[in-house]
Amino acid sequence: MKKVLFVCHGNICRSPMAEFIARDLAKKASLSDVEFASKATTQDEINASGIGRDMDRRAKSKLDEKGIPYTYHEASQVTREDYQKYDYLFCMDEENFLDLNRITGGDPEGKEKKLLTLLGSHKDIDDPWFTGDFETSYRQIKQACEVLIENLKNE
Repeated sequence: MKKVLFVCHGNICRSPMAEFIARDLAKKASLSDVEFASKATTQDEINASGIGRDMDRRAKSKLDEKGIPYTYHEASQVTREDYQKYDYLFCMDEENFLDLNRITGGDPEGKEKKLLTLLGSHKDIDDPWFTGDFETSYRQIKQACEVLIENLKNE
C-alpha cells in the first residue's frame, strides 16, 4: 500500500483539502491501495492540550460546493518519523517545503516535493487562509491530485 502525506502551514486549509480531494479521486478511479493523510509544519492550529482545530469553514464550504466528501479533521504536526511512514510527502509552498525538510532531517530518498511539481511547475499554492481565494487553491490542488492519481495507478 502506498501512503501519501499532504503538508501545509496549519493543516486546516490546503493540506486537508488535498487529502479529501485525493481520496475522492482515488475512489472514483477504483484505486483502493493508497492511503492519504495531511499534517502541518507548525503547531499554530494545535492548542496547548495538543488538540488540533478542525478544517477551516471556508475550505469545507469549497469542498461542499464541489461535491467532495470529507470527515471531521483535526490538525496535527508532521514528525521526523513521518518521513519513513509515507512514500510521498507533498508540500503546498516553498516555506512548507523548507520546514518539512528541517523537521524530517533531510530528504535522502527524494520523497519531499511541492505539489505543483506534478504539473511541471515550481509555483506555490498560495495559502487561502490569507488570500481568501479558496477557488484557485481548490483548482490547483485538484489538477495536481488528478496527475497524482494517474501516476499511482501506473505504479
